[in-house]
Amino acid sequence: MTTDTHDLDEARLEQTLGQLVVDMGAAMNGALVLIGVELGLWRALDASGPTTSEQLATDTGIRERYLREWLAAQAASGYLSYDPDTATFTLSPEHAMALAREDSPVYLAGGFHLISSVYKDRRRITDRIRNGDGFGWHEHDPELFIGTEQFFRPGYRANLVDAWLPALDGVVDTLRAGATVADVGCGHGVSTTILAQAFPESTVRGFDYHDASIARARELAAEEGVGNVSFDVASAADFPGEGYELICYFDCLHDMGDPVGALRHARESVADDGSVMLVEPFAHDSLPENLDPVGRMYYAASTVLCTPSSLDQPVALGLGAQAGERRLGEVAAEAGFGTFRRATETPFNLVLEARP
Repeated sequence: MTTDTHDLDEARLEQTLGQLVVDMGAAMNGALVLIGVELGLWRALDASGPTTSEQLATDTGIRERYLREWLAAQAASGYLSYDPDTATFTLSPEHAMALAREDSPVYLAGGFHLISSVYKDRRRITDRIRNGDGFGWHEHDPELFIGTEQFFRPGYRANLVDAWLPALDGVVDTLRAGATVADVGCGHGVSTTILAQAFPESTVRGFDYHDASIARARELAAEEGVGNVSFDVASAADFPGEGYELICYFDCLHDMGDPVGALRHARESVADDGSVMLVEPFAHDSLPENLDPVGRMYYAASTVLCTPSSLDQPVALGLGAQAGERRLGEVAAEAGFGTFRRATETPFNLVLEARP
């Protein structure tokens, strides 16, 4: 049906076009954020204070003409402030926390690698969606795995030991005394290694079906010099061992084709007084409640990453990244867990505890 242009709300049309221009600028500037990371521009700006393009060129050895455009794009994005009187650009401490300081708990620049991988895989994902087929996690461009590692690391470092584990029932004391822990779907093993470092008396085992991720996890743990951790290729349905005092799923259960089966195996593998910790993307239980910037990001990621991964696996339940606490509780109950609760939360995560 053709819309009569006379029936258009001109103000709404202008608002729509404005939003699209903002989104297109953000999509384009995401590549510039990564360029800034790889050329050391964010770090240089953080160290220099207010600086001109000429000064930044001297500091970095990058051609000034490129920097002039890059700096202008960041100022237009609101990532830098610009003083026309001195022709200087300034990176605020708050923006430095997110873009320049990799040890910051809110460092987000690495997440743009994740977004970059989606663009690389777009044509193949489109074909799978057209045909109703899944797209396995292992099939993605390797930049996805780098982006996932860098995107989640700051939050895990900031919250896992100091906030999430203390919210579980007696788990910290158990880990301090020495426990056996399984980190299922561990990816590059960031969470696994953090757990092992924090609780040297415990033994932490990381499992993932993706062999390349396990190889990278071993490398990172060796670089950190962590000895009480190991990594093996295994799926969520058949990882070995029993009597685990803690089994963890960090931002991965919703990606699984058979999350009920995965948690049923966890129920069989956890100790009678043990806990299963699910860290999942923050979501309310209804769609209208999730129509906000965080929900937008997660629904987009779910469309091209999480749901295709699930649909590529047996059962293909397709929970999606915005399943919410109620739906996840249903999955846990079906898997045989007697108790299920929200232990804590952040603006980006739900931390849930299931016990036999």
